[in-house]
Amino acid sequence: MSTFLLSLHVLAAILAVGPVTVAASMFPAAVRRVPVSASAGGGAGGAAEAGDVRTVRLLHRVCRVYAGLGITVPVLGLATAASMGVLSDAWLITSVTLTAVAAGLLAAFVLPVQEELLDQLADGQPVERARTARLAMFTGLFNLLWAAVTVLMIVRPGSTTGA
Repeated sequence: MSTFLLSLHVLAAILAVGPVTVAASMFPAAVRRVPVSASAGGGAGGAAEAGDVRTVRLLHRVCRVYAGLGITVPVLGLATAASMGVLSDAWLITSVTLTAVAAGLLAAFVLPVQEELLDQLADGQPVERARTARLAMFTGLFNLLWAAVTVLMIVRPGSTTGA
């Protein structure tokens, strides 16, 4: 049963967290590419500019939807850990803590700022580069936390599996 749960956990991580990390990383640059006139419906570029806004909306939607699906990752991870009897291991507690911090960053900083930037674009307002840079920083921290969790899941200090 542990192998089955572990397989589901890894698949969920790849299929749910992967798209969030990629889309969130692409979002700040995509926002910077949108001309101010695109969101207001004017400008000479018309269709191309509207496509830029649609790209930003799509990236935000991917982040939001897959973040919701991402809850399966820690749920399956805890079920796997329980079946393996490692719930009290330090590497797992650290991984759970880092996962909670990553989820908090996503919920408190990344998704809300994406929403605010989309609202600015919808109102035809210019977006400050400093805001997209700050969003990129929080997104990078989110991605770094997931990378650390992934390493902990593979290395598992004190593991008896020989890895």
